[in-house]
Amino acid sequence: MKEQIEKVAEWIKTAKRVVVFAGAGLSTESGIPDFRSPGGVWDRYNPEDFYFQNFLASETSREKYWQMATEMYEPMKKARPNPAHIAIGEMERLGKLDCVITQNIDGLHFKAGNSEEKVIELHGTARYVTCLNCGKRYDREEIQERLKKGVKVPDCDDCRGPLKPATISFGQSMPERETQEAYHRSSLCDLFIVIGSSLVVQPAASMPLVAKKNGAKLVIINRDPTPYDHLADIVIHGLAGPTMARIVEEVHSVRSGGSKEISG
Repeated sequence: MKEQIEKVAEWIKTAKRVVVFAGAGLSTESGIPDFRSPGGVWDRYNPEDFYFQNFLASETSREKYWQMATEMYEPMKKARPNPAHIAIGEMERLGKLDCVITQNIDGLHFKAGNSEEKVIELHGTARYVTCLNCGKRYDREEIQERLKKGVKVPDCDDCRGPLKPATISFGQSMPERETQEAYHRSSLCDLFIVIGSSLVVQPAASMPLVAKKNGAKLVIINRDPTPYDHLADIVIHGLAGPTMARIVEEVHSVRSGGSKEISG
């Protein structure tokens, strides 16, 4: 693995546009459960109950949705960035990061120091709540306070429209601007690094293929094999945190001849 880490660090140093693609495996190392894994949210709830159309259709569905969403939100609020998040933040500070395309909704990239303009949230964010009628945005904590006081289905102060976390639900369209931007950045990069993604959820999983097709080197860092391992230039099967920390330490070493420890 040492040679692979050194090679990835060298590629980061020489690349002009580095895109990081972050999946759920990045967040699980910060203690946020993977919804699909045993013991995750979908073991306790039926995903079919939370389709966007059901949310729109009935007060009962919205109440059940908010119960589930609150259960998901609490561990996210308490979670801290792990060494992989810190390393990606450091890549931005070094001027080596074009963007992070993330499937995660937890906002941990921002806690690790990445700027808003460098993060493309494909599946939305749990940090905010939006009105589906007028588009007004609320801080999530404000709505959580309402729920704690006994409100079961919050609505908009301005128009009384239904409020929903600014995340993408089953049956809800992907955000057009973010999706187009993610494909565009993938097509322009010369190094595409997948971190903690199984690469099975479409359309996001096709972005490494877009990058590879347009000449980028492809690196996959994931605990388990993915469907695209055979296309990657380097595959590292391991935990995201320790692996990315070592890679960015090596980037510092390559740049300065010294080393710098990256820790969470």
